[in-house]
Amino acid sequence: MQESMLTIFDNVNQRVVDDLRDQLSAHPKVAIAAASFSIYAFEALKEELENVDELRFIFTSPTFIREKQKKEKREFFIPKLNRERNLYGSEFEIKLRNQLSQKAIAKECAAWIRRKVKFKSNFSDETMLGMFNIINSDKAVHASAGTALPNTKCNFSYTPFNDFTTADLGLAKGNSMMNMVNRIASPMAETYLRKFDELWADDSKFADVTDRVLEYMETVYNENAPEYIYFITLYHIFNEFLEDISEDVLPNENVGFKNSVIWKKLFNFQRDAALACINKLEKYHGCILADSVGLGKTFTALAVIKYYELRNKSVLVLCPKKLNENWITYKANYTNNPIAADRLNYDVFFHSDLTRDKGQTNGMDLERVNWNNYDLLVIDESHNFRNGGNIDEDFDISDDMVEDGEKRKENRYQRLMNRIIRGGAMTKVLMLSATPVNNRFNDLKNQLQLAYEGHSEDFNSLLGEGKNIDDIFKNAQKAYNHWAKLPPKERTTERLQDELSFDFFELLDDVTIARSRSHIVKYYDTQDIGNFPTRLSPISRRPKLTDLNTNESLNFTDIAEMLNQLNLAIYTPSYYIYESKRGNYDLKVGGTNGLSIDGREKGIRNLMATNLLKRLESSVNSFRLTLQRIETRIKETIEKINEFEEKSLNSIAMAAEDKKRSIASTSEKQGDHTTSFSLSHFTEDLGNNDESDFASFIGKNNSIQLSDLDFRRWRRALKEDLETLRLLLLMLKDITPEHDSKLQTLIADLKEKFAHPINPGNKKILIFTAFADTAEYLYAQLADRIKADTGMNVALITGNTEGKCTIQKFPMSFNNILTYFSPISKDKAHLPHPLDEDIDVLIATDCISEGQNLQDCDYLINYDIHWNPVRIIQRFGRIDRIGSKNQVIQLVNYWPDMELDQYIELKGRVECRMKATVLTSTGNENILESATESEKDDLEYRKTQLQKLQHEVVDIEDMDTGINIMDLGLNEFRLDLLAYIKDNPDVEHAPCGMDAVVAHSPMAKPGVIYILRNRSNEVNIDRKNLLHPFYMVYIAEDGEVICDHLHPKKLLDTMRHLCRGKDAPDKSLYGLLNQETQDGRKMDKYSDLLHQAIESIIDVKEESDIDSLFSVGETSALRGEIKGLNDFELITFLVVK
Repeated sequence: MQESMLTIFDNVNQRVVDDLRDQLSAHPKVAIAAASFSIYAFEALKEELENVDELRFIFTSPTFIREKQKKEKREFFIPKLNRERNLYGSEFEIKLRNQLSQKAIAKECAAWIRRKVKFKSNFSDETMLGMFNIINSDKAVHASAGTALPNTKCNFSYTPFNDFTTADLGLAKGNSMMNMVNRIASPMAETYLRKFDELWADDSKFADVTDRVLEYMETVYNENAPEYIYFITLYHIFNEFLEDISEDVLPNENVGFKNSVIWKKLFNFQRDAALACINKLEKYHGCILADSVGLGKTFTALAVIKYYELRNKSVLVLCPKKLNENWITYKANYTNNPIAADRLNYDVFFHSDLTRDKGQTNGMDLERVNWNNYDLLVIDESHNFRNGGNIDEDFDISDDMVEDGEKRKENRYQRLMNRIIRGGAMTKVLMLSATPVNNRFNDLKNQLQLAYEGHSEDFNSLLGEGKNIDDIFKNAQKAYNHWAKLPPKERTTERLQDELSFDFFELLDDVTIARSRSHIVKYYDTQDIGNFPTRLSPISRRPKLTDLNTNESLNFTDIAEMLNQLNLAIYTPSYYIYESKRGNYDLKVGGTNGLSIDGREKGIRNLMATNLLKRLESSVNSFRLTLQRIETRIKETIEKINEFEEKSLNSIAMAAEDKKRSIASTSEKQGDHTTSFSLSHFTEDLGNNDESDFASFIGKNNSIQLSDLDFRRWRRALKEDLETLRLLLLMLKDITPEHDSKLQTLIADLKEKFAHPINPGNKKILIFTAFADTAEYLYAQLADRIKADTGMNVALITGNTEGKCTIQKFPMSFNNILTYFSPISKDKAHLPHPLDEDIDVLIATDCISEGQNLQDCDYLINYDIHWNPVRIIQRFGRIDRIGSKNQVIQLVNYWPDMELDQYIELKGRVECRMKATVLTSTGNENILESATESEKDDLEYRKTQLQKLQHEVVDIEDMDTGINIMDLGLNEFRLDLLAYIKDNPDVEHAPCGMDAVVAHSPMAKPGVIYILRNRSNEVNIDRKNLLHPFYMVYIAEDGEVICDHLHPKKLLDTMRHLCRGKDAPDKSLYGLLNQETQDGRKMDKYSDLLHQAIESIIDVKEESDIDSLFSVGETSALRGEIKGLNDFELITFLVVK
């Protein structure tokens, strides 16, 4: 037979693989030099390769060489890594890999290698030619004429032969325009063979890597630990994070913060949060820690503070005044400070201190504080700063004079930005809030811009090329507004997530940390911590106002309707300014430097209108006291008006003199004719409202001259209110404590709890009310009675007093009351000379509704329902905490004696009526229209949430009808990977397509979680997939998609829950899988499920394309195309049995 000396294969019509099958049939020896080796090339020639006597293989570039020095630079390392990964299938063999048969193929290939193959690798910098040599063929060719001669050896060399893959064999299409291979026969082939032998023998440039190849190959067919597959998944998804990470933005463990007392006290989920906070503070200069109520944000923040103090950084804590004792205790050298040994040294100021220039806080003189010298600022309850101000204008803090010689007035947000953050040291900002977002994404933006000093261009550079934080929030708000107008049935969280952009989710992931109670329970091992107590169904009480039958109309509804008749003119003198005099006053609704006189007065009146309704709901006593205060104020004002009128009639000169007197001056002068109406006078009337409720109305003390008022018309309105108030007080006169039905219902509930504790021996009760008046009333009626009847102690704590307690010689203080009420959680045992008695019943206002751990108690009563549903949850969060010793906890809510719909509607009418005069004073109908629309939305929202609270105790994140940022954060997975990679650097060599088997659980039904990589950047068309180009799909055994690729946080959480801590394969589960698949040879079921998983991704995209055709903006239907299986590469998969 005559063979051609040179034969050319185009690998299309004439394929190398077909010729090799012929040439390898007669037990030859084989010598290959190529860049990579693929098990799928072995599979294609398996029968023929079994016939060879031996096979020598040289990797033409450094491959499978163990690292002796620091890893090469990325540009050199990545090609080497890719060559090694080709062992499990090249990028052109994805279709084969997705058949899931690689485990069986790798096992057979490894057995063949052990019998017949040796591998060497070039470890020099020199390059070499790829070739495939066949030696000792039983065919022969004449050396010169090409005629066959008997008993003459004929060898062949195929070149160029770049890779031993199915693409180079002609079985798959590679990325070359031409894939031509020359077959050279003897005697020319001997030249290649001699060169191969020469290189094979050169130990100075080539090393044996056979064991290394087998080691890598074994990873393909070995049974894997679930935890290993979890980290392989994280490595692929977050590999870019590892490449981009700088030591500068990671917590420096050398400072010793992990040896601190506070670090050792943290639970595992708190440690994760602390590390993530430090990472974000270093990278972005700011972070919002938005963990849910009861998850210990304060302790997490203390660990972050300790880290920075160990680095000699100066720290400032800004908190609401009611949380001061908390923060002071943790830095004080007190015996009951559980972390006293850490010697924390931060400063503590109040949010309200930002509106003061003088005075003292915690012993520090505000005039002398060097505000711009703090390296770390921790803002507790940062949502109080979600209403920003104009911080773009240049503001010289040393010269803040404006027109008329008056100093410009900064609001607290502006002062925080200008005096602390922008001045002096580069300040990092850690914000703590369970509710950083209300209904406006601007709330979040205003808090975030504290981190970047209001200079968005600086933050844009950190976000990445082409991203603009202002545009991101603008588009997010636009999407939210569109979503808010949808019909209620369509207004779902999923729909909002579809509306929002990928950039917005990515931004939240970058700068926020948010975990819910259910998240911690599901995804963390809480065995050492303990669980949350079980919530019993809430008890709802609706007591009447009184048991008196003398007047059937004496009920909540009728009294509330009477309130609707009030003008509350006492709070709006500016409404009665003569038209000719209005130009003398700033009566605009708002201004750059805070609210005008007009705006302040209307704001205060609106608050008072709502406040009266709330006080009626709280207690008859509180309502009566408020009516009496307003009655007294009106009487005094009428008297002043009468005096002014009398003097005006008697003397023109006196009238001219009195004209200079103010109806709203800053102090009430005895003996003259001036009446005081500064905001400080109204705080008593307003009661215990949130600082943020009336902080907006604090400004410079404007004054209105009485002679500029139509005081007669004002007096008539005041007298009308006075008559209504007198009638109301008359109606309430006979409701004594004995006839106060709400109080009597409370007494009955207390007796029941004392007699039948819900946890053995625990009789503690926490009673919340919104008003100090009500709290004082309850203490007066209950304390001595409970002490006398049961011997148990009662205490009172409000924001206005040190407190009260029935324990004799009690060391009265805010902190001591809380410690004696919850002695275990507050470490009472560490107090010097603690008293033997404890406090069993605590009556409190919302001064302790945040930041306090009172979990010794198991029974909480809301004596009145705070209008903000979030506050109700925050109150319950004092006892509903992880690690509680109580098995169950109980919430009791006291509702008004009327239907919720009626109550909501009533409150809305009261508020809207108070807004009505805005039309008259401004002539701007849009103000009323927009306010009314906003109020309707707000009332509907609150109605929905309050309805929920009548039947179940819910978490804050479950209250939201909008976006929940707790579904988004991925940082903990990045930090998981970072910790793992330090001890397991070889994870980068792991093959794609590996699997593990885990048992199903209540939160994970049987099925498969596939992790895929898309090979085209065009797939993330709508920028919805936060993991792009990686996609995760959880599919049930019947093909139902349990969770699609648009919920990566949920999928990663599930995977973490199923895999973490399982560092060995489950032999029994693998036994079932191997039996089902015949040791990986029959993977049809899982390959079909993979197809269905990919189809689900395509279906979601096609649905999105169709939706985009009918939406504003560019359609996605004309951009990008996903064809199917070949577009996706399988990274790992987790079988849930």
